[in-house]
Amino acid sequence: MDPSISLLRHLVSIDSVNPSLVAGARGEGAIAAVVAEHMRRIGLAVEMQEVAAGRPNVIGVLEGRSSGRSLMFCGHLDTVGTDGMDRPFAPDENGGRLYGRGAQDMKGGVAAMIDAARVVAERGLGRGRLIVAAVVDEEYASIGADALVSAWTADAAVVTEPTDLNIGIGHKGFAWLEIETRGRAAHGSRPKDGRDAIMRMGRVLGRLEALDRDLQSRPPHPIMATGSLHASIINGGREWSSYPDRCRLQVERRTIAGEDGDSAFGEMQQILDALATADPEFEASARLNFSRPPYEVASDHELPVTLAAAAAAQSLDTRVVGMSFWTDAAVLAAAGIPSVLFGPGGAGLHSTEEYVNVADVLTCRDTLARLAVDWC
Repeated sequence: MDPSISLLRHLVSIDSVNPSLVAGARGEGAIAAVVAEHMRRIGLAVEMQEVAAGRPNVIGVLEGRSSGRSLMFCGHLDTVGTDGMDRPFAPDENGGRLYGRGAQDMKGGVAAMIDAARVVAERGLGRGRLIVAAVVDEEYASIGADALVSAWTADAAVVTEPTDLNIGIGHKGFAWLEIETRGRAAHGSRPKDGRDAIMRMGRVLGRLEALDRDLQSRPPHPIMATGSLHASIINGGREWSSYPDRCRLQVERRTIAGEDGDSAFGEMQQILDALATADPEFEASARLNFSRPPYEVASDHELPVTLAAAAAAQSLDTRVVGMSFWTDAAVLAAAGIPSVLFGPGGAGLHSTEEYVNVADVLTCRDTLARLAVDWC
C-alpha cells in the first residue's frame, strides 16, 4: 500500500472530534501523538506546541542543505461530530474512494502533505526549509492556527483543505451573531398581561430572510460569489401555558471582501432598530460573538504561479478558484504568510457519508513535493 494511503487510513481510524463542538469529545491528543511519531520516523525535527489541555499542534521541520526560502504545509487534525454515521472511524476503501469521518475534511490533505515531506526528505532538500504543521481546532475557533503563527512563520504556505486539486486563492469569512427578543412572562390565559418573545422573533426572521435574498442577489465577487446568512439555532419559552419572556437566535453570516463582523452586526442592529420604530413595545438586542475575515491572494502572486507549474509537471490541469468555506489560510495571511489552498477532491464535508478520492491524495502529495523543492 502506498505510504500516503496507509497514513490516511491510520488517521481516519483515530477519533479526533473537536471537543468545542461536541461536549466530551476526545479531541486531537491521540492523533497528534501519531502524527508526531510518524514525522520523526520520516526524518523531520518535531515540536509539540500545547494549545489547550490535551490539544497540541504538531510542527515538523526539514532543513535544506543550504539557505533558501521557507514553505509551510498546514492542515487541521480535528473533525466535526459523527451523529448519523454507522462506523465513522473504520476507513473503508471502495471504488477509488476512502470513506470515514475526516477523510476529506481534511485527513486526506494532512496525509498528502506529511508524505510529501517524506518524499522530499528521501530525495534531500537542497535549499531552504520545509515546515509541516498539523494544527487543532480549525472546525471551531482556530486556536491552533493562532498559536502556530505566534511562534512560527514562513515565506509562503499551502493549506491542504479539499479543493478538487484546484488552487484556492481566497475564500469567504464568517460572523456568528446572537439576537435576543424580550417579552413578558404571563399565564397563557392572560394575553393582556403577556408579551410573546417568540412571536417577536418571527418578525426578525422575516427581515433576515429578506436580507439573505438581497445579499445573494447582489453582483458576485469574482472568486467569493456573494454573502449570505442563515438561522442556525433558536430557543425560547419555558412551558406550554406560559408566555415566553425571551427568545434567542444564533445566526451565521458568511462574508465576502469588503464585509466583516462589524458590518454584519450593523445589519442586525439596523433590522432591530426598524422593528422597534414600528412597534415601541418591541424589545431586542444583538451581539457579535465571533468572526473571521475573508481572504484573497492575487492570482499572479508567485505562490499560486509556482504551484500551478508544479501541478503541470504532474500532468495536472489546475484552475484558480475561490472556496466557499473559511480556512486557516486567513490566519496565516494575517500573520504575513501568503497562502493558497490545494488539496484532494471528494465529497461529504460534515455529512454522514464522507470520502476522499484516493488517486487525488497521491497526486496532491507529488505536487506538494515538487512545489517544496521549486519554492525553497
